[in-house]
Amino acid sequence: MSEVYFSNLRASSDREKTVEKVSRLFKRAKLADAITDRDLVAIKLHFGESGNTAFLRPQLVQRVVELVEAEGGRPFLTDSNTLYVGSRSNAVDHLWTAARHGFTYPVVNAPVVIADGLKGNSQVEVDINQKHCRTAKIGAAAMEASAVMCVTHLKGHMMTGFGGAMKNLGMGFGSRAGKLEMHSGMRPKVNESVCRGCGNCASHCPGNAIQVKERKSVINEKKCIGCGECLVVCQFAAMEPSDWTMDTTALQEKVVEYCYAITKGRKEKFGYITFIMDVSPYCDCASWSDVGIVPNVGILASKDIVSIDQASADLVNKQMGARESALTGAMKPGEDKFRNLYDFDWHGQLEYAEKLGLGERDYKLIQVK
Repeated sequence: MSEVYFSNLRASSDREKTVEKVSRLFKRAKLADAITDRDLVAIKLHFGESGNTAFLRPQLVQRVVELVEAEGGRPFLTDSNTLYVGSRSNAVDHLWTAARHGFTYPVVNAPVVIADGLKGNSQVEVDINQKHCRTAKIGAAAMEASAVMCVTHLKGHMMTGFGGAMKNLGMGFGSRAGKLEMHSGMRPKVNESVCRGCGNCASHCPGNAIQVKERKSVINEKKCIGCGECLVVCQFAAMEPSDWTMDTTALQEKVVEYCYAITKGRKEKFGYITFIMDVSPYCDCASWSDVGIVPNVGILASKDIVSIDQASADLVNKQMGARESALTGAMKPGEDKFRNLYDFDWHGQLEYAEKLGLGERDYKLIQVK
């Protein structure tokens, strides 16, 4: 049974402040074991889309930088470019967005490196021969890093149920071609009764397959590349997959296969820290933020990517739901908050990850004060 270490966010003294809890979790989970002297250590995080305010605070990331440096590592902050057309679809815009959100030297004391290069095509293909993907296309910096600290802001996600460590690592480190492969098959359709004709989906569509006609979005099926990004950026939930269950199951499993590729042959060089705070119903890729679906819960650390995601989801579902949030039900502790947000089974990704040997769903939760 894997160990997952947990600290809540209560604080009544300087010793209990959040950054000190990060340090204690890092030590108790023995994440330093992944780092040797002079290692180039990728700190994988999400810088947040322009307009989003739910992304992880850079001051918390700074403490992870300090912890890596204390072990002799040479840390850099990183993520790959997005597939959709937004504020992070190329390295120049991505770096500017990261800087505007506070990920700069005076705050985090580490450089930012965009993992898949200027236009998202700097990649390494990893042979995996799995159920969906023969190879995985990973941002080059992710594969060239000596070690990886996966630092995750937990939130909801309309195609994986929730965005945890596996979503952060697998989807996040996929190059633009890799993201296209993971999203392929997500054929969208427009719910005209919900669509407001705002044009946000059209402006983000990388295939220029969407137009607004008579105040409703219209998809050109011949141009649609099946990336599914319109589902992510539509804040009115007017975009729907043609077959929700089939589409989301395949995408979840592809994300897991990309995690398998990224960690292949070097699982001991990875550590995971997850912050369960500001649990927005939407990914940090959205250009807005909604109120958290539960109160702030705490911080987790583990060497097991499956266990930390299972524990994260369990801790969220144990909370009382926030009544002024996107939840329409599942308010009681123990009820599935993510299933309420997005009506499909998100457990499949954890089961598939366990099957591929990425970790264990059974875990021991250890309180760290």
